[in-house]
Amino acid sequence: MIRSLTDAQRRDWLRLARTENVGAVTFDQLIGRFGEPALALAALPDLARRGGRIKPLSIPSEAQADAELEAGAALGARLIASCEADFPLPLAALDPPPPLLWVRGKAELLARPCVAVVGARVASAAGQRFARGLAADLGRTGHVVVSGMARGIDGAAHEGALPFGTVAVLGGGIDDVYPPEHRPLYERLIVEGCVVSENEPGRTAVARDFPRRNRIIAGLSRAVVVVEAELRSGSLITARLAAEQGREVLAVPGSPLDPRAKGANDLIRQGAALCEGVDDVLRALEGLRDLREPDRPAYRPAPIDPYPALIRRVADLLSPTPVSRDELVRAAAAPAPAVFAALVELSLAGRAELLPGGMVSSG
Repeated sequence: MIRSLTDAQRRDWLRLARTENVGAVTFDQLIGRFGEPALALAALPDLARRGGRIKPLSIPSEAQADAELEAGAALGARLIASCEADFPLPLAALDPPPPLLWVRGKAELLARPCVAVVGARVASAAGQRFARGLAADLGRTGHVVVSGMARGIDGAAHEGALPFGTVAVLGGGIDDVYPPEHRPLYERLIVEGCVVSENEPGRTAVARDFPRRNRIIAGLSRAVVVVEAELRSGSLITARLAAEQGREVLAVPGSPLDPRAKGANDLIRQGAALCEGVDDVLRALEGLRDLREPDRPAYRPAPIDPYPALIRRVADLLSPTPVSRDELVRAAAAPAPAVFAALVELSLAGRAELLPGGMVSSG
């Protein structure tokens, strides 16, 4: 895997990551198949046509990629690709990692052990006080606190951790300040802490950005603490993603009369560790194995081209219900590399969605 990028490689890496229908899984498969982003970019139109796409795939031009790089540089932000040595190790350990990350502020915080503190936007005063105190206590033990800069628990956690180190993961671009009243907090974060985003500068977050944002919050962290959360909330998505990634999940118990406690109490019922203070977090972290970047197979110089009949067969096997890629290999009765290659071509055509965790659904 590349460990440093030339300017041209960085631009191509960005162009591939911003191409229509190329998410983290498809990006990872394309790099594994072609080795270099430039080779993958050259192959994309033909791959999409083979997958059944009719209209041309939208691929950013070199000028568009340069414009994004210049916009980030104007903000004092830095783009780090997932192949680079200073990409955060916990994120690199994800399968697959996000292809790139914009970073503004103290990037060195990403190399320290991190713990996420997340919770309800409409949080109680007691919940915010607990989050602020827990974040400060975690900071005193040398941990960086990660959260999403939202109202309520997130904002309180950042405030408590600012003197020690905190990272905000944004759903929009690196300069998308939401909620607006957190502008003063954001200005402090880019000086005293760190702000990260995988989206381009200037982008305003939309609903589909937040699950990806939550995956990064969990991915940066060795543990996730949920302070307050209703039964259907983004904080529970973050907790689920953390559990899937092999991170520790803790929850702060609350009154059964408060709807904001139901999500956290349910996490405890499902096996999350109970958190009443920093000592509970430290105990949970004691038995956690170190996160390591997975060994990725070397790319094949000669790409595997699935034959058209196999592409049709794999497409027929897909449905809106996600299934694992291993199940598709068995059902297709074909070699795994050929099935995976077919899935990439179907995803570029918008006919398949490749999900983290090895799951696939129809597009």
